[in-house]
Amino acid sequence: MTLKILHTPPPVSDTERPVPRWAVRLAYTLPLLLLPSCLWRLPFALHFEMGQIQELGMPPYGVSIPYVLGLSVFSEAIAVLTIGLVRRWGEVTPAWIPVIGGRRIRPMAAFAPAVLGGLVLTLLFTNVPIGDGRRLTLYGVVDTVEYTNDAWQALATACLAPIAAWGPITIALAIAYYRRRTRAVAGSDR
Repeated sequence: MTLKILHTPPPVSDTERPVPRWAVRLAYTLPLLLLPSCLWRLPFALHFEMGQIQELGMPPYGVSIPYVLGLSVFSEAIAVLTIGLVRRWGEVTPAWIPVIGGRRIRPMAAFAPAVLGGLVLTLLFTNVPIGDGRRLTLYGVVDTVEYTNDAWQALATACLAPIAAWGPITIALAIAYYRRRTRAVAGSDR
């Protein structure tokens, strides 16, 4: 009798061509990878500063709650959409969608937005430390957020660091999707 300790993902047999196992695992892992940053954000909606030293006041609850909840739900929804790059609903629109339901999706229609989104995410979440507690980001030079103690800073780093992988993962999944969808079938003269 053998023990099945490691779970193997179900076979992806609903796609036109086989999806690499690494792509399936990465696509299903991405929403879980972003979950810590979404959960880290939630206390800010209720003005709990998570150990950060805030010089400016927090916005009113009428702004902070919808903004933080909306941002967390939106980022998770976008991460779940990347699963479409490894599933059938990324190749053919689901039948329940009005007007376009059941139609084949052209590879570039999914590839281009995924790569563009991945590039934007890479730029948004990449920063370069330049010393004196400052970092170079897409927005210019910013000061590093101060924390009341090292424990809060370590928790923030652990929750927020994985979000930097979002862009490159999306780009890798998009490239695998495009290659799989545009690869000529062996024996055909396309």
